[in-house]
Amino acid sequence: MIDGIKIKQLKKFSDDRGFFTEVIKFGEDTFHEVKQTSYTETHPGVVKAFHWHRKQWDVWFVVRGMAQVVLYDQRDGSSTKGETQVIYAGQDNPVLISIPPGVVHGYRVLGNEKVCLFYHTSEAYNPAEPDEERIAWNDPVIGFDWTTKNK
Repeated sequence: MIDGIKIKQLKKFSDDRGFFTEVIKFGEDTFHEVKQTSYTETHPGVVKAFHWHRKQWDVWFVVRGMAQVVLYDQRDGSSTKGETQVIYAGQDNPVLISIPPGVVHGYRVLGNEKVCLFYHTSEAYNPAEPDEERIAWNDPVIGFDWTTKNK
């Protein structure tokens, strides 16, 4: 597991009306100050990768669908520098993922349903000075194989 990545397994409280779950909560190790919340929907089969931030924390929650979330630690001085971590997040595994600055991240939509993702960020987006650096989805340094491994 990459140093600094925090994962919160969400608990659903169900009854005859539906369910309730707490997603982001002050005081938990996945919490970071939220200055912006954004929402995206991504079509089946799409890979949205890679990017990273210099100072921003991302806190992701896949509401619908399933995503293969890929994290790569490129931080100098990190005990897990060069490591890759994969998390399967979404309806079948409701988790909150807290991603520190400097950790490269992206995802692939799994299955035939679009992914619906909320992401909370510790910084508000500034189009004049965006805190977002892009890396190609097939970057040879990261070397991640996005194909499904049939077993």
